[in-house]
Amino acid sequence: MNSSVADAASFLQNDELVAIPTETVYGLAGNALKADVVLKIFEAKERPSFDPLIVHVPSKAAVRLYADEVPPVALKLMDAFWPGPLTLVLKKKSVIPDVVTSGLDTVGLRMPNHSMTLELLNLLDFPLAAPSANPFGYISPTTAQHVMDQLDSKIAMVLNGGACEVGVESTIVGFEDGETVVYRLGGLTLEDIRKVAGDVVVRVNSSSDPKAPGMLKSHYAPSKPLYISDDIQQLIQENTGARLAVICFGDVAFDQNLTIYNLSEKSDFAEAASNLFAVLRAIDRRDDIDVIVASFLPESSLGYAINDRLSRASVK
Repeated sequence: MNSSVADAASFLQNDELVAIPTETVYGLAGNALKADVVLKIFEAKERPSFDPLIVHVPSKAAVRLYADEVPPVALKLMDAFWPGPLTLVLKKKSVIPDVVTSGLDTVGLRMPNHSMTLELLNLLDFPLAAPSANPFGYISPTTAQHVMDQLDSKIAMVLNGGACEVGVESTIVGFEDGETVVYRLGGLTLEDIRKVAGDVVVRVNSSSDPKAPGMLKSHYAPSKPLYISDDIQQLIQENTGARLAVICFGDVAFDQNLTIYNLSEKSDFAEAASNLFAVLRAIDRRDDIDVIVASFLPESSLGYAINDRLSRASVK
């Protein structure tokens, strides 16, 4: 057994908080069955109570312990994509405290695809509530160091599992009136979901009363203003005189002498997703940058999810 995983299990069994690695981003984890522990997560993140949390489970079989209803299409999606970056919103059992779901009668469940966290979950007799391990509304962490930079004094331990492979949060899918509904775009593409589930409804909520985790509009925001457009050159011209950082994608060139952060020069969506939060964080640490401008990615594959994150982080 990995000694650090055993240490993490010990802290969690003693109702403390531990940051855990997943393939998407690092999560701030605590016992999902204890309301007082879950409240510690909200306190550490300074997170509004109306934003529900995702519950992480060790197996597909464990879903039956926490969900009252599991539609056949949900089982198909689990078979196809678990463990992986897919959260399923299902009718919850009463064992899940209301504070986890912000009073909703549904809970978001996920089986993460990370060997250390799966080992940890299998050591515990409870699931883990684990939103991203960052102060609420700030850039999600994709390395252990990112977590320590922001939350080290508020948690018992960071389980270091290396850099996150996917780098954006899970895709969230629910089920309403016989329809399969995508609530949040993320690390699993719409194309992949449609191959298994057939027709889906995309209903990305931007209100302050979300039906699923991670659906608040103002989220993932750096402290510097970020502007996003299909016309990056126009944004650059509009911000002449400001010290700019430019976030772009693919084989692009700029006439001006600018600070460029290319999410993927080879137009690889997976590479861009993996780099996104690290780039935002790197720019935000710079004292010589005042404004961030970014171009939308092509609307395909993980481009949808990356554009969603950039839009939520941008100035409205």
